[in-house]
Amino acid sequence: MMAKPIEWTSARLCATRELTPDVRLFDVAPDRLLMTATPGSHIDVLVPIDGRLQVRSYSLVSHSADGLYRIAVKRLASSRGGSVGMWRLKAGERLTVSQPRNSFELSYGRPEYLLLAGGIGITPVYPMALALKQADANFRLLYAVRSRRDLVLADDLARYIGERLRIFISEEGQRIDIADEIAQLDARGELYMCGPFGMLQTVKRLWREAARPEAHLRYEMFGHASNIADTSFKIRIPRLSLEIDVPANRSMLEALEDAGVDMIFGCRRGECGLCVLPILEASAEVNHRDVFFSSEERATNSKLCTCVSRAASGSLTLDTPDRTRILRNGSDASAV
Repeated sequence: MMAKPIEWTSARLCATRELTPDVRLFDVAPDRLLMTATPGSHIDVLVPIDGRLQVRSYSLVSHSADGLYRIAVKRLASSRGGSVGMWRLKAGERLTVSQPRNSFELSYGRPEYLLLAGGIGITPVYPMALALKQADANFRLLYAVRSRRDLVLADDLARYIGERLRIFISEEGQRIDIADEIAQLDARGELYMCGPFGMLQTVKRLWREAARPEAHLRYEMFGHASNIADTSFKIRIPRLSLEIDVPANRSMLEALEDAGVDMIFGCRRGECGLCVLPILEASAEVNHRDVFFSSEERATNSKLCTCVSRAASGSLTLDTPDRTRILRNGSDASAV
């Protein structure tokens, strides 16, 4: 079960184009345009991974006014197969995609905006910058990457928004002074950020220290925080009399769904908290990779986000309150 029903449609992959050596742009034409996307939107794509279709979410780098959904996919060595599956697709192939959804909505009418992007996190921020430019809003975009070869859509941004764009290359010793940038922002201004976990944690901490309103900080994250490689482990659910193997290339949420557990989920990125389950026992370290819980909450090991968090090894025993198990014949095997 999901937070909201997803409306799917068939689509055709019209074309692909290399933006960088490891980022590819995909032009996707849905058979029917379900709705017009707003800045910050994403679509879900059923991606072929290991012979089966799995759901992956990608930010839209442009609105759908021309009838196309454009997504940029970075090929990641740490991927569970999503980026690899996408990169194997050829122009002309058929896809199944969702209607655009937006959990990173841009608010208009603010006195000032600070946009902050790290790496491939530029993808949802790019259409925001274009929309704010069109609205003649007061904004600036700070874009940080490791090297110049990692810059995505930077030339387009420079052409559209000019001096509002500032680029920071870490290999060239350039760093964003986030605390100073927050200090310069109008007291009623908003910060929109998408980037890696470490950047997000720094932004959230400095925003709190500056006593800024929590509602004026909007963010999305890609990837997760972990120095632990993905390995297989087991999850046990006494309430449903289940023991489930979680492979290294599958999330707990996906393994639970495969076993017929009627899960609730939303973002699949550890942000919304809809897929959270209580931890009853852990035989090894719990590798929390979410941004939903505070560091203090994660330290208690009482709950976890099943979409991103894992066990370093061994097994986890979880509870599933208000969840049921749907058997192959459609009957309800709930032990609630």
